[in-house]
This record gives sequence, C-alpha cells and structure tokens, in this order.
Amino acid sequence: MMGMQPQVVLLREGADTSQGKPQLVSNINAVAAVADIVRTTLGPRGMDKLIHTDNKVVVSNDGATIVKTLDIIHPAAQTMVDIAKSQDNEAGDGTTSVVVLANEFLKEAKQYVEEGVHPQIIIKSYREASRLAIEKLKEWSIDISRQDEKEKRDLLIRCAATSLNSKLISHQKDFFAPIVVDAVLSLDEDLPLDMIGIKKVPGGTLEDSFLVKGVAFKKTFSYAGFEQQPKIFDHPKVCMLNVELELKSEKENAEIRLTDPEQYQSIVDAEWNIIYEKLDKIVKSGAKVVLSRLAIGDLATQYFADRNIFCAGRVPDEDMRRVVKACGGAVQTSIHNLSPDVIGSCGKFEEVQIGDERYNIFSDCPEGKTTTIVLRGGAEQFIAETERSIHDSVMIVRRALKNSKIVPGGGAIEMELSKFLRMHARQIYGKAQLVINSYAKAFEVIPRQLSDNAGFDSTDILNRLRQKHVAAGEQGRWFGVDVDNDGICDCYEKFVWEPLQVKLSAIGAATEAACLILSVDETIKNPQAEEQGGGGRGGGGRRMRGRGRPMPRRR
Repeated sequence: MMGMQPQVVLLREGADTSQGKPQLVSNINAVAAVADIVRTTLGPRGMDKLIHTDNKVVVSNDGATIVKTLDIIHPAAQTMVDIAKSQDNEAGDGTTSVVVLANEFLKEAKQYVEEGVHPQIIIKSYREASRLAIEKLKEWSIDISRQDEKEKRDLLIRCAATSLNSKLISHQKDFFAPIVVDAVLSLDEDLPLDMIGIKKVPGGTLEDSFLVKGVAFKKTFSYAGFEQQPKIFDHPKVCMLNVELELKSEKENAEIRLTDPEQYQSIVDAEWNIIYEKLDKIVKSGAKVVLSRLAIGDLATQYFADRNIFCAGRVPDEDMRRVVKACGGAVQTSIHNLSPDVIGSCGKFEEVQIGDERYNIFSDCPEGKTTTIVLRGGAEQFIAETERSIHDSVMIVRRALKNSKIVPGGGAIEMELSKFLRMHARQIYGKAQLVINSYAKAFEVIPRQLSDNAGFDSTDILNRLRQKHVAAGEQGRWFGVDVDNDGICDCYEKFVWEPLQVKLSAIGAATEAACLILSVDETIKNPQAEEQGGGGRGGGGRRMRGRGRPMPRRR
C-alpha cells in the first residue's frame, strides 16, 4: 500500500486534452486545410472563392477577406486568420502569399517533428533563416525614388498594376492603376486612407468608374423646396455646419403664465425670429452651398431656395470631414461669427445622376487633399470585390510612396532567397543545416503555385528557374514566372514589381506563425459549464500550452 501514488484529478471531468507529437502534427494539418482553400487564389491566374454566409454572398480573391469570412473554429488554424489580417493592416496586399508561405514552412517542419527532432531546434533555425532572408531582401531591393514627378507616377502605376494583376479586375488594370495612383498622390504627407472615399453605384460597366478630385456623396434626405434650388455652381463658397436648422416644437408640460394675451404672440414670434436670424446670417456670409451634419428643415430649405442657395442636411460624418479637407474652412457649431476663414470654397459644385442615385460632387477643390473613386459595375458582389481590389492597390501605392524600394514579383525574389539560403545551409553543420535547407525549399512554393494556378507544368518551370538563378548569376537573379507566355521572364524588365515592405512583412509574419504553432505541444479544451449540469465555473475558453507552461485559466 505504501508504494501506491494517490491519483490526482487536475482537470474537470470531460476536459479534452491532446498533447505531444500527434497534437503538433494535427495542428499542422489544420493549417494546411486553411492554406488549401486560399492557395488557388494566388497570382494573376488565381481563381476566386464564393463564400455563402447566412444570406450574404461574398465573391473574393483577397486572402484576408476569405479567411475572415470563413468561420474557423480550430484554435491553431485561427493563427492563419490572424497573420492574414496583420499582413492586410501592415502592407495591404500579399495576404494569400503569407498564408501559403506559413503553411509551407510548417509542412517542411512536419517531417522533422515526426522523426522526433525537438521543435525548439526547428524554431531556432527558422528564426535564423528568416533573419538572413530579411537582411538579404533589404540588400537586394531596388530604390526607385527618382525626383522627376512624371517618372515617379509611371513607376507607381506599375506597382499598382502588379497588385491588380491577381484581382478580378485584372483586365481593367490599365484603366484603374492611374486612378489609384492619382488618388494617392493627391493626399497630404501622412497619406490618410480615410481621405480616399470609395462610393459604389450599381449599374453601368467598370469603365464607367471615375475619379473625382474632391468629394462626392449621395444626395441626403431633403425637404420640399429642394427642387427649386440650383444644382450647379461655379466657384461657390461652402458653409459647413453642425447646427440644426429646424423649428423646434415647445417642450411638453412647459408652463408660461401671461398677464396679457398679446404677450402670447411675442413668444411664438421669438422662435421664428431665432431661426430667421440664423438663416439670414448664413445668407449674408455669401455661401452658396450649405451643408450640415444635423437636419435642415422645410422652412430653411424653402428659404434657401428663394435665395438660390443649395443646402443638404444630415451629411454623414466621414463625408463632412472630407469636404472640410477638400474645400478648406471648418465645421461651425454656431451661426454667430461666420468669418470668411471658416467658409470653404471649391471650383465646381454639381448634383448629377449616377445610375439610379443622385450624387453631390465637389470638384477642383483648392486644398485638393482628398479624392473620391466612384465605382460602377454589374452585380453588387462584383462591385464589392472591385472595392477590395482597389483597396489593396491603394495600400501598395502608399507603401511604395513611403518606402520607395521595390523587389521584382512573379516568384523571382523567392527563388533568389531560396538559392541564397541553400548556399548558406552548406556552410553550417548539425541539424540546423537540414532545417534551413527545408526553409529555403519552402520559398519555392510561391513560383510553383503561380505556375499551377495558371495551368502550367510547374515542375518544368521550376527547373528552368533554378537553372537561371544558379547558373546565370547576377543576370538570372530577377527571373520569375511569365504568366502571359507560359515560361519564365525577367520580372524587373517586365515591370512586375512589389514594394519591399510587402515581402518583408510576409516573410516575418509567416515565420512567426510557423514558430508559434511549432511551440505548442498541448491543447486543453475545458468543457462548457452546461455539460457539467450547470455547476461550477464555466470553462468554455480554450487554452493552448506552449513550451510546457500552462496559460492561466480564463475566468
């Protein structure tokens, strides 16, 4: 009896634990399942996914959008969603690449895990390889910051076109790339994203989309009298308010004691006088276009119409901010003191019919620090995907403007990194040599997937690329997959360019995700409180244990 160990009950009955090698392998397989969904969307010939959730249909080619829309419940696979989001926030494009790369790193690590190599050895080698790759990338990048404005614009258009290559609207890239570049170039130094408005109007064709050098927003709710207002102005002054121009009814239960019936009239008149005084001050300011965040009632609408002034009430907040940025001036919360410096102006104001909507358009603005892209097209899902594509392209141009370094795309830089890391692996000894060699091999997944998605023989293309990169030295460095001619080409010469930042972010995020998953050796899933008959603390939360240290239980 003395030798028996008492049994320790640590976790509540029904808790699901899985640990060790099988656990790691199953996590890697879960990641592979996510990557298999998005891998076919990579590159210019990538396919799109149609995701049906509740009663909404999303058609998308954007890795981040796809993994966000999927309802993933596996805790390890969730990291794929997170890295796609982080790539989207940091670089804006390359979301599919980052998921495919992370999966390939894990796939290469899987054989070592199964053979019993300790995950920490793999993690250490991966981190070292990632550091070397990022150093080399920075070294190889090409600076395109030449001062000539026209040349700079052409270079940015090429970057925008490369980003649009893999999207649904790739056939219209020559139409959209200049629009995107002009939109970004019109912003101020900080390049704020919210100053590029994208408005979607169903109907027409994609080629009917246009860029407004200023602000466009949908006609707001309007009262009677609106029809008589002029709808076109040249060089109008614009008054922006945060004031309600409506007659307010008296508050309930207000009590006023009068001694003389004539006093009653003066009380009623007072209210009218207040609003007329406000309207009169606005007219005197010389403004021809009056916008307000709050309602502009029927009395005010008619008053402005009689004086040939255009007004719009309940203008959305983001549109109002952009009007201020475009026309100058400031939003006023009081009518008193409408000095000339708080009143904006624009070159032309007009209200036009676009599709079945009416839009108010402020163009040729003096400040010109904001633009609006009006997208047209057939189905709603199609326009929504066009918007996502434009967003990626805008982010790429912003990145290229801020950091004017680029690397060739088309799998060229991945092949070169793969070659460099293989050479490096030969100079070290021990298990790290094998692991870094596998990390190098993983990079080849990008050109391979580009070829597969285009329907080429990927083995043949990869052999030709390896031969170019190894044998041709400096001249062969920028060779990647030529999607147009089923072969290989110099991607730098063909202007298939990507900002350096996109690649740095992708390699960093993919390596981090792979290391995170390799460092987890146990998953503990607490049973729900209901399963326990409602008693006790509801576990519910998942716990992932890394490197043998349990995380504190969620309360």
